[in-house]
Amino acid sequence: MVGYIFRRLGVLIIILFGSSFLLYNLTAISSDPLEGLRLSRDENAKFQIAALTRTLSLDVPPPLRYFIWLRGVLGYLVGQGTLGATREGGTVVEQISQAIPVSIRLVFMATIIAIILGISLGIISALRQYSRFDYSMTFAAFLMFSLPIFWVAVLLKQFLAIEFNDFLGDPNISLPWMIIISIFSGIFWSGILSLLDRRAYITFALASSLTFFTLFLINYLNWLERPRLGVIGLAIIGSAFAFAITAISVGIEDRKTLRASLTAVLVGLAFYYPVQVAFKWPNHNWVLLGLALLTFLSANLIGRVMGGEDKGPTIRTVTIVSVIFGILTILDRLMQVWPRYVRLSDVNYRPIPTIGDGRIWLEPVGYWIRFLDSLTHLVLPTLALTLISFAGYIRFSRGTLLEVLNQDYIRTARSKGLTERTVIMRHAFRNTMIPMTTILVVDFAGIIGGAIITERVFGWRGMGTLFNSAITNMDLNLLMGVFLVTGTLAVLANLIADLLYSVMDPRVRVGAGN
Repeated sequence: MVGYIFRRLGVLIIILFGSSFLLYNLTAISSDPLEGLRLSRDENAKFQIAALTRTLSLDVPPPLRYFIWLRGVLGYLVGQGTLGATREGGTVVEQISQAIPVSIRLVFMATIIAIILGISLGIISALRQYSRFDYSMTFAAFLMFSLPIFWVAVLLKQFLAIEFNDFLGDPNISLPWMIIISIFSGIFWSGILSLLDRRAYITFALASSLTFFTLFLINYLNWLERPRLGVIGLAIIGSAFAFAITAISVGIEDRKTLRASLTAVLVGLAFYYPVQVAFKWPNHNWVLLGLALLTFLSANLIGRVMGGEDKGPTIRTVTIVSVIFGILTILDRLMQVWPRYVRLSDVNYRPIPTIGDGRIWLEPVGYWIRFLDSLTHLVLPTLALTLISFAGYIRFSRGTLLEVLNQDYIRTARSKGLTERTVIMRHAFRNTMIPMTTILVVDFAGIIGGAIITERVFGWRGMGTLFNSAITNMDLNLLMGVFLVTGTLAVLANLIADLLYSVMDPRVRVGAGN
């Protein structure tokens, strides 16, 4: 294994060297950073040309200039590295260090949501093969996959920002919209939960009625203007997640795990008011980190005490339920500051922004206001990226699961009398994730690369914008700096994917043989 890793690293270094050499020379030969200055009639043009030539070493032939750049990169091995200067006079390292957090904040959440949503809907679609839900997901996946991201972004700006902000001026859901949303909810849940026509009608009626009643309560309580979950809302939603996660993880018939999950919800409710006090303390990041640590420790303790002999599945289930409850508690806190956030003069009752990654505040605001502002700026670009990318996960996870379900060992597991949930979750789903490992790892590595079109439409300055700016301004050092980061992550992602194969599939032994 160790020898295999070193061999692969050697190959990856050669690939990076060859690709960077070609990119550097092709870009240097095809572009002229001094073209604009040569055509300029400015009296200082000659001095600017001389200064830029000296700064960027433009008097050196591109092949030799590449090795000057490479010497700066290799200098990081001894603590004296440099990626060169940009055309604006700054350093490449400063530009990249500022862009990477922006790209991570923009793309990370969209990638996580797309993976969870796409794989979940793909698995349900495979289990409901040739049903109405399967046809609907297939149509939606192909539709979203074919739509251009810039067009989706413009639609989201119009309907989920401009018109939604107008709607928040008088947040009252009209009766026709309540009916339309209820019917859509009934169709969606009946497609997921039911196969037989009679069960589908019952599920449709229950889901539609519950959705209509929920929308009626939202109007009656004026919840859109003053949203809040509170203890009652957290108890209802937390209990629902406890039942759902337990049913998916170990089966609803596992009473000890179900009791442990509900106990985790009760513990969270018991500490609701102390947590609200902790949210008002200074050093909010440390407070959140401490609460997260306590959440994991309490979940582990509950799972070990109530898990019986087989504690592992119980601990995992309780941990997931506890994390979800913690996220809901933070969401409840953000809802509490929402009315004050909307009334601020910098927001002016237009809470969903269409551009930028944050507001420039003209008045002092607190931590939770800034936190909420960052989330509202993430809404549109995250939704745009999710709608486009989750379609691929739906199609791939559906096809992979259908292939796995036709294997002999799945038929053997069913013939042994195992429940369908056990067959799907413990046998089929685990093997479905093996071929998806490459896609998942590469997508996570691509997070640093940013999203060029999305960043441009929504006015974010991440790695995608940096890459586009480097090409447009013929900034060779900046272009190579972005390539070095993204290219290194790409080749390492493939190595990690190969190593994960041996972990997830015992039949694969990475590095075995010649």
